[in-house]
Amino acid sequence: MGGEGLSEKYAYILLSDEKWWIRRCSKNKVGQTLQSFVRRGAVGPKKVKLILFYIKHPLREIRGSGEFLERIVGDVDKLWTALGHETVFDSYQEYTAFMNGRTRATFIRFRNLQEFSTPVPVKVFSQIIGVSRMPRGGKYISREMANALI
Repeated sequence: MGGEGLSEKYAYILLSDEKWWIRRCSKNKVGQTLQSFVRRGAVGPKKVKLILFYIKHPLREIRGSGEFLERIVGDVDKLWTALGHETVFDSYQEYTAFMNGRTRATFIRFRNLQEFSTPVPVKVFSQIIGVSRMPRGGKYISREMANALI
């Protein structure tokens, strides 16, 4: 399978720990439809339609999606002041512990988190997107791949 079709960056798969996924879903259930996914450093999608959430070990499955809004890269403290309320972190201390001394962060803003009633296991999505291991930084996928996963 050459590069055809893969050039379309329709969706982006983000890796998350189960703990943050559970917290994200709880915030969504109480009406927080606008959220930010925090990454260390300047990483993540720049322009896509959809975000998919891959929950790492031990689950190793895609558990949901959200509508991508924007990616903001900047100073850790400035981003917390502006958008900390959109994150899964309960306090500035928890956020800075997560950032682990980094000075720059990426906030991937999205809305309308959808939890899949049936998660997509690694066996299924690895065949669809052609990877046996999810890259730690995440992965762009085409509309066709996203549609096959959802």
